[in-house]
Amino acid sequence: MRHGTYDSFWKARDIRPHLANVRLAVMTVGGWFDAEDLFGALETYRQIEKSSPNATNIIVMGPWLHGGWRRADSSKLGDVSFDTNAAEFYREQMEFPFFEFHLKGVEAEMLPEALMFETGTNVWRKHDVWPPAAAVTQSFYFSEQGRLEATSPRDDLPAVRFDEYPSNPHRPVPFINHVAMGMPVEYMTADQRFASRRPDVLVYETEPLQRDLTIIGPIQAELFVSTSGTDSDWVVKVIDVYPLETADPQPNPANVRMGGYQQLVRGDVMRGKFRNSLEQPEPFTPGEPTRVKIELPDVYHTFRAGHRLMVQVQSSWFPLIDRNPQQFMDIYSAKNSDFQLAMQKVFRTPSMPSRVEVLVMP
Repeated sequence: MRHGTYDSFWKARDIRPHLANVRLAVMTVGGWFDAEDLFGALETYRQIEKSSPNATNIIVMGPWLHGGWRRADSSKLGDVSFDTNAAEFYREQMEFPFFEFHLKGVEAEMLPEALMFETGTNVWRKHDVWPPAAAVTQSFYFSEQGRLEATSPRDDLPAVRFDEYPSNPHRPVPFINHVAMGMPVEYMTADQRFASRRPDVLVYETEPLQRDLTIIGPIQAELFVSTSGTDSDWVVKVIDVYPLETADPQPNPANVRMGGYQQLVRGDVMRGKFRNSLEQPEPFTPGEPTRVKIELPDVYHTFRAGHRLMVQVQSSWFPLIDRNPQQFMDIYSAKNSDFQLAMQKVFRTPSMPSRVEVLVMP
């Protein structure tokens, strides 16, 4: 069809006048453990909020992997149990009433704008907006001796105010503690004890929590770092550390030890040369402190009293993330000899306070 004819064809069928009295209704469904597209559902909700403020805009996030709300059972992922079949609840209590009302006009109880599964406590929560307006900002700062503290670094601490680790792309940090083909879906809740014992992973953790701590929405990591190379990856993982007395599952054919379990809650990576722009990559100046910000996708997780909040920092996450030669170059044309050892520093001074910033529910 020629362009002019094509244009006239659609102008004659312009449906916009007929939409004047139509109210847009959208329900976006995503999974907290969707390794393929966690970002998509959350960003779809946010963009509809911006572009169509009068629309019925609903977001549902459950403890699922990709498409998990369609599965018969969603009561666990890997070693972590959710104590309920969340997918069945969604289909019966959200999806069915939504279509009954909007397609058939069947009256139903008003659905919340945000129906979110809270991991850690394993309950569904209803909110008027996402993230909830009641959430407040709190920072957790990296401190000496691997501590993670709610107060910013003080001036009276020792002069050496950084932690250092080697990053060897020939021996990268794996993303899961076993050899697997492809990407095992359970990696998003997997135990991180294997990583915390490595010399190329920095570990910061709080004291055991005196009361429940619920973090909600996106997580911002702000690192002040230097590298001996000219490029580097920076991986930040937020982890829930279980008390040593936590009971093992029963039955327990895999012989899992849940006491001290380090459950991955959220993790993400910044390829350093893109720290300021995806369009204009920049090298690092070797040894020069540099600010790197990483936004981790949203969470809704409660660290129970007695648990610890842990943050791990590393510079590889293989093979989930391809190796960085740690030189400023086209990685896709890198030869094996281009991959070089780098020494990494993470600073924790009053002027360079490396930290993670979260939203906390009162």
